Amino acid sequence: MRRIHALGVTFALAVPLAMSGCGGGEAAQEPSDVVRVTLANHVWTENIKAQFDDFTAQTGLKVELTQLGEDQLSDQYNVKLNAGSSDIDVMMYRPLQEGRMFARNGWMADLSDKVTSDSTWDWSDYQAGPVEATTYEGNVVGVPIITETEVLYYRTDLLEKSGFGAPPATLDELKAQAAKIHEDNPDIAGFVARTGRTAAVTQFSSFLFSYGGDFDDGSGKATLDTQAAKDAYDLYGTLIREYGPANVSTDMSWPDAMAVFTQGQAAFYVEANSLYKNATDPANSQVADTVGFAAFPAGPAGSMPYNIPSWALGVNAGSTNVDNAWKFIEWATSKDQTLLNQQAGVPSARASVWADPEATKDYPADLVLAAQSAAADGVGHDRPLVVQVAKAREIVGQPIVDAITGKDLDASLVDAQTQYQAFLDGEK
Repeated sequence: MRRIHALGVTFALAVPLAMSGCGGGEAAQEPSDVVRVTLANHVWTENIKAQFDDFTAQTGLKVELTQLGEDQLSDQYNVKLNAGSSDIDVMMYRPLQEGRMFARNGWMADLSDKVTSDSTWDWSDYQAGPVEATTYEGNVVGVPIITETEVLYYRTDLLEKSGFGAPPATLDELKAQAAKIHEDNPDIAGFVARTGRTAAVTQFSSFLFSYGGDFDDGSGKATLDTQAAKDAYDLYGTLIREYGPANVSTDMSWPDAMAVFTQGQAAFYVEANSLYKNATDPANSQVADTVGFAAFPAGPAGSMPYNIPSWALGVNAGSTNVDNAWKFIEWATSKDQTLLNQQAGVPSARASVWADPEATKDYPADLVLAAQSAAADGVGHDRPLVVQVAKAREIVGQPIVDAITGKDLDASLVDAQTQYQAFLDGEK
């Protein structure tokens, strides 16, 4: 590790082979004017890093930054937090991937009083879905910094060619339009999406929610055997099996599915709004001039896409510098800093920033409308809310693959229900 001291701000730049040297050295036993912040490699981090001088000017506090890749970040947290280390103050974490494990283990400070202590900072400004994802057993344990919601990407030229004046407003219309466009253009898929067993779970979730279902009932009972779940799995599988790319594989993650769409080989694509520039940048997309965006189509329960925080900031429960750690979070997630990040293309969880024309002036107007629609009704998770997320995704993702490949969906769901219930029972 090498440290750089500049303009009153301390940076710790970690390199992969020296991870064991990361952190602030010996744990501080008293509150310090140096806030030790661990962040992931992300555009948000690069943006906020450039503003550290402002934080120091406002508070008189310095920042000691450790910046790591996602895998390194998880490894460091698992080691240091499990050991009760106090040499991390602020930590950037993934609420839906590791948040429940961290909170259950007592590794995250309760920020409930902090988030309501300043009406100007305004916790009520945060969208409901992201707040749900950063709350554990009624206690706020994190503040969302980056959000994602599922939207519909589509080709305006193909819709027009097949006589459709507007993108589908319902899932039934999505199926009908995908079928017609594929019929009119046999070499072009009507629909594409992630197909990998675990990768597809997040995008499938909006189908499940919009049919009125979920992976479980929140109290330990699996709900994969409901009619809502069956209908959602069936539709997702049918869209890809019947109207998807020829010889479609069942291991596509988002880069693979996005490539199909941007190479002009699909009419509809469901994906996170945060990835939109891949489709609209002419340098990366052959269809940049004909891409439109729409709210996730409504099912029997309405349009219920996920609206989730992919990253949040929390405070290490073992920190001896909690008050100053909160000052950093309060500053980094202020309306001013959030606006700067959103202007740089990082979607936020603040309703006021989404409503500010200055924050979205460089975004496609229809994408903004789709994201704002999800903010009102979006669901705060896109995968099972469990501790062992990877294992749960494997179980609930298998029926997606089975539906795509035309296997017996009823039998697949019976098996998944049994496995997932046993999994939930083991997590209690």
